[in-house]
Amino acid sequence: MAVETRDLRDVLDALVASQQKDRADLSLEEDLCLGVMNLISAEEHLFFTGEKTGKDDYFGILNTVRQIRKELLQTLIKDYEGEVWCIEKHLLAAAMRLMEVGTKKLQAMDAEGAKDLFGKSFTLYSLFWAIKLKTPPQASPSKPPEKAAEMLPSEQVEFNKKLCELVGQQINCCVE
Repeated sequence: MAVETRDLRDVLDALVASQQKDRADLSLEEDLCLGVMNLISAEEHLFFTGEKTGKDDYFGILNTVRQIRKELLQTLIKDYEGEVWCIEKHLLAAAMRLMEVGTKKLQAMDAEGAKDLFGKSFTLYSLFWAIKLKTPPQASPSKPPEKAAEMLPSEQVEFNKKLCELVGQQINCCVE
């Protein structure tokens, strides 16, 4: 059973609608996402540096960075339900970390490993946008709401591939 085109069309329609509403704002949000991703990484490094050196000053800096990251994330995620705030934060954090590990693999001449990690990083980033735009995989009217959770692994892979293609086409940081 293939992923329903209607599900992917809903995602595309939401991405296109967001982009048509104000292309510059979407570009701004993509840049802001990358900034938030880097702040999350900075928080991690400040924590480990504080622990490794035993210097509490790093924890004070960590707290300042965390407050700035929270404020910026609030501009990206205004309305959310349940644990979507944390899901979104962790999707961005994981995407950034996989991107960094992929870059290290690329430097170590492991192009295949790097490509795999880059693909996973972009999938997580794309899922961030799908949730942000309130377009996670939806059930079709003829299927129960649990359809997304019932996808076969091959269907999920296909959905993720299509989602990444749509995000790549519609979310463009170079739009001025």
